[in-house]
Amino acid sequence: MNTLDIKREIVQNITTTDVLKSVLKDKYKQPLQKINYMVKIGDLISLKRGVYVFSEKYRIKDLNYILIANILHKPSYVSFEYALSYYGLIPERVYTITSATSSKSVKYSTALGNFSYKRIPLKAYSLGVDWKYDNQDGGHFIATAEKALCDKIFLDKRAKNLKEDEILEYLEEDLRIEHDELLKLDSKLFWHISMAYGSRVLLNVAKVLKRIQNG
Repeated sequence: MNTLDIKREIVQNITTTDVLKSVLKDKYKQPLQKINYMVKIGDLISLKRGVYVFSEKYRIKDLNYILIANILHKPSYVSFEYALSYYGLIPERVYTITSATSSKSVKYSTALGNFSYKRIPLKAYSLGVDWKYDNQDGGHFIATAEKALCDKIFLDKRAKNLKEDEILEYLEEDLRIEHDELLKLDSKLFWHISMAYGSRVLLNVAKVLKRIQNG
């Protein structure tokens, strides 16, 4: 059973030891040896123990880094700077895929790039997270723009002692979010997420967003 045969049975570009074993078990007495050989010859790229991506020549679609981030560390959803850049709220291109998690904070340096996970309170974890789906990659989780901004502000040391009259300058100057982009945010959703966090600073940001959107 060659790698092309294996890839035909595994739709996604990313896979795990368990999935590979289920495909290989009828052909190989020791599937792990086959997996290790595929890594050795470069057909599989190991991201961490038990998690792999197929090499470029076996991919029929570009890698989905959001899905990869979700699988590398669970539970998690992509957020912070990467999601803010994804939605076009911040101008910088972000090279580290940043995620929120309800478990421990951790970082992975892989052949595909760097993945960073920051712990947020469990009570605020699930609100404001989108589940996206396509036929090739399946489902993956990413914060809404509002949740990504809440996550970023909550863990940003610069924002801890912000007064209400300093918030707009922080958003536009420190985070470099265009005023027009702030007007597009769902201030009601932002307020609900802020309540889940129980954060005074986030609630003040919600007030500012509502005020500027109401003119």
